[in-house]
Amino acid sequence: MRKLDFSQRKRFSRRDILALGGAIAAAAALRPAAAAGSVMTRPIPRTGERLAAVGLGTAIVFDIGEDAARRAVQSAVFAALVEGGASVVDTAPSYGTAESVVGDLVAALGIRKRIFLATKVRVAPRVAAATEMQESLRRLKAERIDLMQIHNASADLGAMADQLALLREWQARGVIRYVGVTHSQKSANERLVALVEREKLDFVQLNYSLGERGAEARLLPAAAAAGTAVLVNLPFGRGRLFGAVRGRALPEWAAEFDAASWGQFFLKYLLANEAVSCVIPGMDKAEYVADNLGAARGRLPDAAQRRKMVELWESLR
Repeated sequence: MRKLDFSQRKRFSRRDILALGGAIAAAAALRPAAAAGSVMTRPIPRTGERLAAVGLGTAIVFDIGEDAARRAVQSAVFAALVEGGASVVDTAPSYGTAESVVGDLVAALGIRKRIFLATKVRVAPRVAAATEMQESLRRLKAERIDLMQIHNASADLGAMADQLALLREWQARGVIRYVGVTHSQKSANERLVALVEREKLDFVQLNYSLGERGAEARLLPAAAAAGTAVLVNLPFGRGRLFGAVRGRALPEWAAEFDAASWGQFFLKYLLANEAVSCVIPGMDKAEYVADNLGAARGRLPDAAQRRKMVELWESLR
């Protein structure tokens, strides 16, 4: 992995550089654990290209501006991600400074070819949408985006069709590789079903967790039937799942599907659904990356074990 080019970032103090060195070293120390087994991959149905089943969401945790010490920590997150065998990084213009931070760190670490870069564009008139996508390319220091998604899909399906037409024009030009839509509210699930069925999207990003299983009814089956890859946002329910198990020991039967932590327990529940292509938790520590990647190693729960997981969750509510 290429070293950071500090000559281009004069804001780094000696303390910042030392902090970055320590963060990268911490990520490197996690590599033996990462090497314990290959990370599970899932195919993108449209092309067969395979993606590691755990990636990185950047909302909130990458909205850190020019804070060099925090950038050092997030550099270690990237290092742990790619060294662990994962690639998906999901961001958006609406995530504050996240796009710029991602662009700077990916470029500085020299890992662009190892990253599957996903971002979003808001529903807007054609000129405004095109301008926003061009700004995303600039902030991400990228000539091409792997996945461009319409953010928070509108209930106006006509407007969505116009927006998707623009994205497909950019896709035909080779600036975008894949096209998709997103939403993070369960109330939008039926809207996403309609779009998946009508538009035959490359990707759909949806809200899904052990504590919010509404997507299982129609949305996930619709995506599988349409050949649409699925990214899962909020896999920990905005932290609600961890809050419910705080102070509780992981059940012994979690070892039956190789879950060694609550994070792995929650993620393995999702990955056991074969419609799920990749889960994208937000992570702000390299050790969280190493732990969450463990969910994509070893066995996954079967149908009976998943029912047991749901029963446990319901008992904690």
